Amino acid sequence: MSENGSRLPPDYHTHTELCGHAEGRPADYLRQSLKLHMEQMAATDHCPTPHGYDPENRMSMEDFERYREWVVEAQSAEKQQLLFGVEADFYAGCVSFQDEFLHTHPLDIVLGSVHYQSFWATDKAEQTLFDKDELIPIYRRYYKLVALMAECGLYDVVAHFDLPKKNGRKLPDEEQRKFVLPTLDRIARAGMAIEINTSGLRDKVGEIYPSPQILSWAHEREIPITFGSNAHSPGQVGADFDQAVALAREVGYTHYNSYADRIANPVPLNGADGPSASATST
Repeated sequence: MSENGSRLPPDYHTHTELCGHAEGRPADYLRQSLKLHMEQMAATDHCPTPHGYDPENRMSMEDFERYREWVVEAQSAEKQQLLFGVEADFYAGCVSFQDEFLHTHPLDIVLGSVHYQSFWATDKAEQTLFDKDELIPIYRRYYKLVALMAECGLYDVVAHFDLPKKNGRKLPDEEQRKFVLPTLDRIARAGMAIEINTSGLRDKVGEIYPSPQILSWAHEREIPITFGSNAHSPGQVGADFDQAVALAREVGYTHYNSYADRIANPVPLNGADGPSASATST
């Protein structure tokens, strides 16, 4: 709860053990959100794919029905609303599959992500770019992909915007401006939201996604926001949401998007005119 007794915004970015690099089931995350007095949260584990794309970090196609069953079980056990969602990667060749898959299942929210590009520096040539601090090609490519992701119209929320800074290799905001602003324009035209993701505070960069400047540019374009912890264990639900709410307020946001059946509804940001919200990660 916030210092003035208001409730925290919902955590719309959580994972489960099915993705292979997280702990727990949706019910475990839901119980933690109840301790924080959230009225709502979402299960948004990594969407499966039939293309052999990054199988080590997502559930299999066969696991998806079990994931759905876990969500239904948690929804039945608690009065609080648990949304059924996924975090779906945007990658070459994904659109035709995801267009059918995401519309076949009764999802409440879909996060769109760009992962496993140059900023992870797994390829030797890309590592060389990082070693030489040649960050512009890396960031340019990333934002181009995010823009294409927005334009395909399959997703509701852009997850962890400005993710290339994850490992501390930051490109100054003003140098990113020429890539970021056109991407934000395309996100706005697509009617998508962006999330304020607190996992960056746990990453090497030590900063929320997106940066305050980028979030302020998003606000200028009236792009809605959501909140996400990117929790990979139940104790991370709502982690550092006090800082996320404070950041949203600082750049001028007074509402965030709530979702159900993939329909957005603006909700007043509690504490917008008072003390910032406070959550404790356990």
